[in-house]
Amino acid sequence: MATILRDWSYKYQWLYDGISRLAALTVGGETNFRQLALQGLNINQNTEVLDLCCGSGQATNFLVQHSQNVTGLDASPLSINRSKKNVPSAQYVEAFAENMPFSNNQFDLVHTSAALHEMNSEQLRQIIQEVYRVLKPGGIFTFVDFHSPTNPLFLPGLAIFFWLFETETCWNFINTNLFDLLQEVGFYLVDSELNQPVLYVGGSLQVVQVKK
Repeated sequence: MATILRDWSYKYQWLYDGISRLAALTVGGETNFRQLALQGLNINQNTEVLDLCCGSGQATNFLVQHSQNVTGLDASPLSINRSKKNVPSAQYVEAFAENMPFSNNQFDLVHTSAALHEMNSEQLRQIIQEVYRVLKPGGIFTFVDFHSPTNPLFLPGLAIFFWLFETETCWNFINTNLFDLLQEVGFYLVDSELNQPVLYVGGSLQVVQVKK
């Protein structure tokens, strides 16, 4: 169960941004963190990109540097308004990730950053199905999110962070076999030589890239 800091972090953008920047120091700073899910991907100015659960636009700001066709989606009107002010060059849609108002096969790339852990099991499954639907054949779904630490020394720090800012969905998420869910829907790994996510920060952060 999260503390009141969770509510404050969503209410006050300066606090949310500060927490994000502090957490990003574990991988070398904000710029490095935002690039993790994009590594190795071929993105150009014509790539149709969806920034799923875009929040106040932190990742969207990096995506528009690669493509002029970036759409941010979030269920929160407050977040959408913040995104429009922070990154006016993107397009925005207020909607739930489980029921996206997009056509089949619309996007080349769907990206999400530290958002899937907010979802319960049924929502997570629905979102993965929706991502598959809106991606073009051969399109990429890439995301960065929490992972159960492979180095036990990182577990106390992660547990404290979860207690301060997250809910039980986060604990459920790191104990979920995401590859099973992704493969059930029809995704396969971009790099077939890897059979697991790319891990950072003692295994407490994962980057996954899968293809339709």
